[in-house]
Amino acid sequence: MKTDVANRFIWFKGEILNVNDAKINVLAPTSQFGLNVFEGIPCYWNEEKKELYAFRLDDHYERLLRSARLIQLDCPYSKEDFKKAFIDVIKANEYDENLSVRQTLFVDGFGSWGSEGPVEMFVAPIPKGNTSSVYNKKGLHCCVTSWRRISDNTLSPRIKCGANYINSRAGQREALRNGYDTCLFLNGNGKVAEGPGSCFFMVTGNKLITPLLTDSVLESITRDTIIKIAKNKGITVEERTVDRTELYTCDEAFFCGSAMEITPVLSIDKYDIGNETAGEITALLHKEYLDAVTGKNSEYKDWVTPIYGE
Repeated sequence: MKTDVANRFIWFKGEILNVNDAKINVLAPTSQFGLNVFEGIPCYWNEEKKELYAFRLDDHYERLLRSARLIQLDCPYSKEDFKKAFIDVIKANEYDENLSVRQTLFVDGFGSWGSEGPVEMFVAPIPKGNTSSVYNKKGLHCCVTSWRRISDNTLSPRIKCGANYINSRAGQREALRNGYDTCLFLNGNGKVAEGPGSCFFMVTGNKLITPLLTDSVLESITRDTIIKIAKNKGITVEERTVDRTELYTCDEAFFCGSAMEITPVLSIDKYDIGNETAGEITALLHKEYLDAVTGKNSEYKDWVTPIYGE
C-alpha cells in the first residue's frame, strides 16, 4: 500500500524504512560541510504499458562514481548496488507516477571536511508534483545574477556534490528577492554558464545554442539528451561560448535538467523572449524528450530501464 510523502519509504544504509526513521549524526561531515555527492534520477510512468521507467540510469551511476572519485570518497558501493537499492525502494512505495529520485553518497561518522569515509548511501524517491515549485512552472522569468558560477579551478561544477549548491543558492535567493523565478549565472570570464541546477539553451536563427562544458557547466545528462534528440531531428546544434547580450536577442530559450525537464524562459532581465510562450523548437524538443523518457519512442529504448518489469 502506498504511503503519503511525509511517510514514504527510503533506502538508508542497507535498509528500507520510513523516512522519519532515517537518522544521520549531526556532527557527520555531510551534516557540517555538505560532504556528499548525489544524483537526481527521473522516472516516468507509462499508463498504457503500466510501467515506470528510470531514465538513463547507467549514465547517472557513471556520473555518481566520477563525482565520488573527484571529491575522493571511499565508496563501498558498485553500480549493481546502486541499481538494486533504487529499484527496491521504488517497489516498496508502489509508485505508479512520475518521480524524482535522490540517490546520495554521504560521509557519516565523526570525521571532518577532509574525511574520505565512512561512506553511506540513501535513496529517496518523491513524486514530481511534490518537488520545488520552480520545477513545476510552465515558464520562467529569469535574471542574470551578480554571483559568478563556480569554476573547475575553485569548486568544479563537474562534481555533483551538495556543497556546490550553495553557489546555486546565492544566485537563486538573489533572483527571488528581486521578483524573478530563477537566475542565470555567468562564469569567471563573464560568459554565460548555467542556471541553479539546470543547463541553458537558446535558439537563434533556427540554431540551438548552448554553452560549452568548459564554460563552468555541469556535465548534464539532460543536456546531452537534448543535444542528441535535436541532432536526430535535423536541428543544427552549436556548443560554444555565449555572450550575455546574446541572451537579449535570442528567439527562444529554456532551462533543462532531470527535475526541470525542459522549461521555457519567458524573459531575461525583463527582455521578453519570443512572445512569452514556449517557442516552436522548445516545444518540439520537450515533446520528443517526454516520448523518450516514457518509453514511447523505440529509438531511445536503451535510455529507459523498466522498474516493475525487471
